[in-house]
Amino acid sequence: MRMGDTAASYRTSGNDVASEPSPYWRSVALVFSGTAIAQMIPLLGSLAIARIFVPAEFGIFMAWLGVAAVAGVFVTCRFEVALPLEPDGPPRAAAAMATALTTLGMITAVALVGFLLYPVLAERWPSMPDGLLWLLPIAILALSAAQIWQTWAAAEGLFRALAAMRILQAATITGLQITAGLLAPNAFTLAAAHVVGVFAGVLLAMLWLPPRRFVGGMNALVGFWSRYRKFPMFSLPADSVNTLAGQLPLLVIAARFGAEAAGFVALAFRTLGAPISLMGTAVLDVFKRRASSAWRERGECRAEYMQTAKVLTAGSVAASLVFLVAGEELFVFAFGADWRGAGQAAVMLIPLFALRFVASPLSYTIYIAEKQQLDLIWQLALLGMTLATLFLPETYAATLLAYAVGYSLLYVFYIFLTFQLSRGTTA
Repeated sequence: MRMGDTAASYRTSGNDVASEPSPYWRSVALVFSGTAIAQMIPLLGSLAIARIFVPAEFGIFMAWLGVAAVAGVFVTCRFEVALPLEPDGPPRAAAAMATALTTLGMITAVALVGFLLYPVLAERWPSMPDGLLWLLPIAILALSAAQIWQTWAAAEGLFRALAAMRILQAATITGLQITAGLLAPNAFTLAAAHVVGVFAGVLLAMLWLPPRRFVGGMNALVGFWSRYRKFPMFSLPADSVNTLAGQLPLLVIAARFGAEAAGFVALAFRTLGAPISLMGTAVLDVFKRRASSAWRERGECRAEYMQTAKVLTAGSVAASLVFLVAGEELFVFAFGADWRGAGQAAVMLIPLFALRFVASPLSYTIYIAEKQQLDLIWQLALLGMTLATLFLPETYAATLLAYAVGYSLLYVFYIFLTFQLSRGTTA
């Protein structure tokens, strides 16, 4: 059963939803299988990449990718998050095109500013090769386009297409990074391969969901901006802060403790994030659609929230136990003794990733309830915590531990907040 048919299959009570789990779990299983393959490809590829690239070059690449990720969130104005809130078919396609046009305009402005500030950026960021700075606008375009089209596919219930997009993207990125690394093992080849791989996924996405002509001109575009103004007003700063806070550990650790330390943390994030977020991404894609439909029909999504929270908690506990018991030695076995530091970092970060696995998919409840201002407040608290825990501790180990504990406590509060919002008017 395609998820595009699920709205009609809903009943008016939460019990009816819970008694008909088959379409939900079939959709989760479909996205999960695609996500599993897409995440296992770079995870397995890391076994080769860790032996081709030294930690310092990997650390530079991940710091560059962090900057691109922050900018990629900014240029969409987060309008793509509103796509599941639109009805299926032409209305959502029009919203996707409005989001794409907005993004192109923002990227043009960012590229112009970057060009004007290039001498300053090159002077302030001497460790970053010039080629990586020039590659940034292209990377931002690729990342933002991938986000728009993947969100559009998930909102339409095209889960097979979504899985194919992610698998192709992951396979292309990993294959090109390994190949390019054999020729020139440096940060630029890692970045260039990443950009080409993302564009490959975008091109495949456009085969399933071709770009449409945007009808209505500037008046329609302004109407779209007005209707979803809360997203750039609240979600954009909130998600930009969230992405920045997520990338700050690599940037700050590189500055305070060196590129090698940043490389350890980068590999820990990349490897630990794969199994812990494996099902989370699949569940999120399905939860967005199911919960949005329930909210439109019943004014709440409590049953969908609890159904999702239970499976996320079970998966989180299982993955965390594996890494607590054997995380460090698994890193040594997989990547070699030179990367033991990455295994030690991963063990300290387990509580953070375990709670992120539960909290992140459920966070879409804030968008459904249109309470983005609460998310912005939480994200600002997160940024403050991140800055304090990264700069105040004196040692590398104390910094990582403080960061993990602080983030974990904030996630506990976030889960409680989204649960309250899922109750809708009964909250």
